[in-house]
Amino acid sequence: MVKSAYIHIPFCKSKCHYCSFVSYVKPELKKDYLRALTKEINFFYEKEILKTLYIGGGTPSLLEVSEISNLIKLFRTDEHTEVTLEVNPEGGSYDFFRGVYDAGVNRISLGCQSFNDDILRLINRRHNAGHVVEAVRLAQDAGLSNISLDLIYGLPKQTQDGFLHDLELALTLGIKHISLYGLKLDAGCYFYQNLPEALPDDDMQADMYLAAVEYLENRGFYQYEVSNFSQKGYNSAHNTVYWDNKEYYGFGAGAHGYKNGIRYENVDDIETYLNDYVTKKDSKLLSEREKLEETIFLGLRKTCGINVSEINSRFGIDFEQKYKEVLQKYTKLNLLKKTDCGYKLTLQGILVSNVVLADFI
Repeated sequence: MVKSAYIHIPFCKSKCHYCSFVSYVKPELKKDYLRALTKEINFFYEKEILKTLYIGGGTPSLLEVSEISNLIKLFRTDEHTEVTLEVNPEGGSYDFFRGVYDAGVNRISLGCQSFNDDILRLINRRHNAGHVVEAVRLAQDAGLSNISLDLIYGLPKQTQDGFLHDLELALTLGIKHISLYGLKLDAGCYFYQNLPEALPDDDMQADMYLAAVEYLENRGFYQYEVSNFSQKGYNSAHNTVYWDNKEYYGFGAGAHGYKNGIRYENVDDIETYLNDYVTKKDSKLLSEREKLEETIFLGLRKTCGINVSEINSRFGIDFEQKYKEVLQKYTKLNLLKKTDCGYKLTLQGILVSNVVLADFI
C-alpha cells in the first residue's frame, strides 16, 4: 500500500542558471494546471492515509495559501503525517507561513543555496541572504519548527572557507535539517551552455564536502544520507521513502512515481499535461533483479547502509555470496565497511560512490 505522495508545482518567476528541473515561467497557466493536477490526484489516488506528503517544484510558494490548502485536502492525512512544502526565501511572509501551517504543512524546505549575495546574483537567484534569515524567523514565529535549508557547494567563485561560512550562518538560525548538494550542470540549464568562470573543480568540490561533513557533525548534526544532515528526530521522512525503495505517488508535470512495482514518469511538457494528465511519458515494470539493484544503490546512500538479512529475506538470495568479489574488493580499498547488520559506504566511498555502485549492477 502506497503511503507517500509527491506533488510537482512547475512554476517559477525566473529560471536559476544551474537548474534543469521541470519548471516554467508561465504564471498564466497556474489555474488550468491546478485543475488538471486535482483531476490527476482524484483519478489515481486510492485514499490511503499518507505518512508523507511533499509539495515541491519549481516554486510551490508561488501558490496562494488557499490553493495549497485545497491540494492537501485532497489527501487523507493524520497527526503523524509529515507534510513538506518547498519555499523560496523571498516568497514568505508571516501570513503565508501561518496560513500553510494552519492548512497542515509541518515541515518547510527553504531553497537558500548560499548566503553570499554576489554568488546568488551570479546563479540568478531572486533572494539575498537577508531574505533567508527573515524567512526562517517568520516561519518559526508562525509555528513551523521543522525547517530545512538547501545549500549548494561548488558554485562559481565559491571557496571552501566561504562555503563553511554559509554553514556557520545557517546554524545560527536554529534550523533542524540541512541538505547539501554538489553543483551539477546538466543539459538544459543555462550554465551548461554558458560555463561560468571560477568554477570549483571536482577535487575542490570533494574538499568542500568533506569539510562540511566534519563541520556539521561536530555541531550536533547527524549525517543520515549522502547529502542530508539533521538534528536528532528531524530526518526527512519523505526522502527516506525513496532511499528505502518504498512506493510513492508522483503527481504533476514531470513528476516521478513508483507504484505496484512500476516506476513511472509523467509528461513534462505543461501544455501536454493539461490536455492529458493520465497518460505517462514513461513507465516500466521492474524485474526482481532491478528491484534488488535499486534496493542496494538507494540503500547505500544512507549512512547506516544496507541490511543484508532484510535483502536476503526479500529477494531469496545470499547477498554476501552473490556479491562476494565486489564486497571483498571495496572493503579492502576501504570504500565499503561491514556493519553489524550489513554494509555501508565509507566517507571516501561516498566520494566515488558511482564507481562502487556500478559494480553491483
